[in-house]
This record gives sequence, C-alpha cells and structure tokens, in this order.
Amino acid sequence: MLTAGIVGLPMVGKTTIFNLMTNAGAETSKFFSGRTETNTGMATVPDRRVDFLSALYRPRRTIYAQVQCSDVPGLVRGAAQGAGVGNQFLDGIRQVDLLVHVLRAFANPDVPHVDGSIDLLRDVETVELELLLADMDLLEKRIGRIKGGKKITKENAAELAVLEKCLQALEAEVPLHRLDLTEQERLALRNYNFFTEKPVIWVVNTDEQQFKTGDYPGGARLKQLAEQRGILLLEVCGQMEMEIAQLSGEDRELFMADLGLAELGTARLARAIYHALGLISFFTVGEDEVKAWTIRRGTVAQKAAGKIHSDIERGFIRAEVVAYADLERLGSMVAVKEAGLSRLEGRDYVVQDGDIINFRFNV
Repeated sequence: MLTAGIVGLPMVGKTTIFNLMTNAGAETSKFFSGRTETNTGMATVPDRRVDFLSALYRPRRTIYAQVQCSDVPGLVRGAAQGAGVGNQFLDGIRQVDLLVHVLRAFANPDVPHVDGSIDLLRDVETVELELLLADMDLLEKRIGRIKGGKKITKENAAELAVLEKCLQALEAEVPLHRLDLTEQERLALRNYNFFTEKPVIWVVNTDEQQFKTGDYPGGARLKQLAEQRGILLLEVCGQMEMEIAQLSGEDRELFMADLGLAELGTARLARAIYHALGLISFFTVGEDEVKAWTIRRGTVAQKAAGKIHSDIERGFIRAEVVAYADLERLGSMVAVKEAGLSRLEGRDYVVQDGDIINFRFNV
C-alpha cells in the first residue's frame, strides 16, 4: 500500500488536517506538546463518479478508494541532529511514498507559532533542512558501517561511491531528487527511502478570510517557489472545515453553499495525494455493491482482477469493460451495450482510470 506522510512544524494544524481526512480523532494541542508517537489512518478519496454510480445502482454498500496517511509530531529546528526523539519520530514516516508539508498562514495569539511569527518561506526552509539533515545522518551511519567492516566487497565499494556522492550533495544543501544519478546508482539507493527523494505536496493552512480571498502573507512568493519547483500547492482552512464537519448533512451543504464552496480543501488534498502516488480507480457495480478499486497506473487487467480475489486473477478469461464517461453520458448499462460501447479485453489490457469492469473467470 502506498502511503503519504504529513510533516510540518508544531502547531501548524497538521493533526487537524489529518483528522479531517481520516476521522481518526487524534489529539490536538494549542501548545507544543513534545509528543513522539505517529498517528496513522485511512483517508477516503472523494469521487463524483462513485457518487453517480451509487445513485444509479442504489447498492447496499458504497465503497470509495482510500489512501493511508501518517501524521508525525511537529518538527523543530535542530531535531534531526539532536539525540533522542528527533530521529525516532522521523523514522515513523521513513517508509512513506509522498510527503505532505503543512504550512501555517493563519495568525492566532492563542496558538503561538514556535518561531514567534508567521513566515511561510522560513518554515519551508526549516522543515526541508531537518529532512535533509536526517538523510545526512542516515548516510553517515551507513558509510561508517561499510568503512568499518572487516572487508569491503565489490558491491560495498560500488554502494559506498554512490552514498558518498549523495552525502556531498546534501552537504551542499542539494536534495537528492535534484541529484543527477544513473539508473544503476538509483538502484543502489532503493532500500534507503531518503526524505529528500520523495515527492511533496505543500498545504497552506489558512484562516477563513485568507481561504476566501486566496491572499495571505508570503503567499505570492510561496506560490512562485512552488511553481519553480513543480510542487503542487493547496490551500485548506482547517478551523473552518472542523466547524463544517460538526454539522449535519443538510446544514453542511447550506453552510458550504453560503461560503461558495463546491468541496472541502481536505477532499481536494486526498484526491491530490491519490493521483500523486500514481494511483487510479476502476469500478465494480451492482445492486449489492458499488466499489472503487485502487491500482497503480499501468496495471494490466489480469493483475487488476487480483485486487478483487486471487482466484479471479488465476482463472482470468476476459474483462468486460465499459468507460465511465459512456455510462454517465448514456445513463444506463443497457444503453451503453446497445450503442456497442461495451467491449471484451484480454489479460494484457492496461486498465484505464474510471473503467467499469466485470471479470469473467473460471477456476
């Protein structure tokens, strides 16, 4: 399962955003608590296609795609270099596939900023430096173990050369995703899970007015930096979304309509994480269940069948495929088939995002 790790300074609203996405109910604090545990939960990925299919089939169960998220304690300046908890809780997200960096734009005297003021670019630099230092620490330890061994094998020597190249880059404050490495060199690093290699999404936690206007101190410079680096930047108002989450369904819709909100920022974030991880959904439909199944982009039909059950993958015969867009346009599966838009595909067919599939199999 591909996962996202939520990082940021203390008291920027990381855990609030995590709770809004996962309904985990993890404890939040207005003060730096020094917690060391990692919160983990599953975030539902909103999908209007699932909404449409559920309304069409009226099934007993509707199941959306999900993505796993982990929320680590707030990073503080110097944590990665210090003894004790600094590296311990970073290890809690060492294995994630993508980082969500939450930044604080809102000002609130009751929730003090750890550095005493709101400065988005400074906060980006602080967290990125801590992640870089954590990678350096990992590299230095591994290099020390190789050099301290009784015998350096040919494989060790090749690995050592790559590790030292990476360390030199980090010492120059160059993240590893910007380092020019050969395919063979990247293969040597495949088990290390360096933070500075991972893709990242920036999430700016705003107050309500900032969210409505899209304007906040340092916002223009941050957006420019995100564009230069090719980083997706999203804006979320955690406090407002907490208030919305406490409303009943009808009141929630009215409140969002008053605010001019088509959907919540955390919904957009969950979907952005899903797509940034290279994930897509195919659907199975019927009166019992409408379900979104998660696969990696590029998965072939027989492997996709295995997501449902190993027997279906083993006994795969054909996949009966309908494009979601055709079903939405024509309004019923009968109309789709009458239009000749239902097709049979073989085991090597590459499943497309939004395919509605009925697998034929025999075991």
